[in-house]
Amino acid sequence: MVATPKPVDIGDLAPDFTLPGTSDKNYSLSQFRGQTVVLVFYPGDDTLVCTKQLCAYNNELSQFASVNAQILAISAQDIASHEAFSAKQGYKFPLLSDTDKTVASLYSVVGLLGLPKRSVFVIDANGVIKYAHRSVLGVKFRPVSELIEAVAKA
Repeated sequence: MVATPKPVDIGDLAPDFTLPGTSDKNYSLSQFRGQTVVLVFYPGDDTLVCTKQLCAYNNELSQFASVNAQILAISAQDIASHEAFSAKQGYKFPLLSDTDKTVASLYSVVGLLGLPKRSVFVIDANGVIKYAHRSVLGVKFRPVSELIEAVAKA
């Protein structure tokens, strides 16, 4: 029997990655060292719950900025889809494209249908995971207040 690797969890060093994102840039987790990162995995662009979730975070971006937190949102859609979705909604944080789900696999958030599970990780300034939530059903998302509290503790 092949052992399944232990999913990353609170207290673990967050796996680094580099992904293409909106604004025609590549983003690496390590480029945000020294700053807290709220890493958001979401199933799909322009879907009901994902749109509500990312809009809620975007609408309260000043709260994230006040605690020196950078939001990075990741799904499996391509850059063209992300650019259209971001432009339509006016997101002020990058959407990153993980089309082969490599990063979703590193964070153990690939769901049954092959889409990323709705999940959030708070990663401190040293790259350590301080908060982890992987949604089972994905119909609800973590509220801004809970994430701000997690960032404040990071």
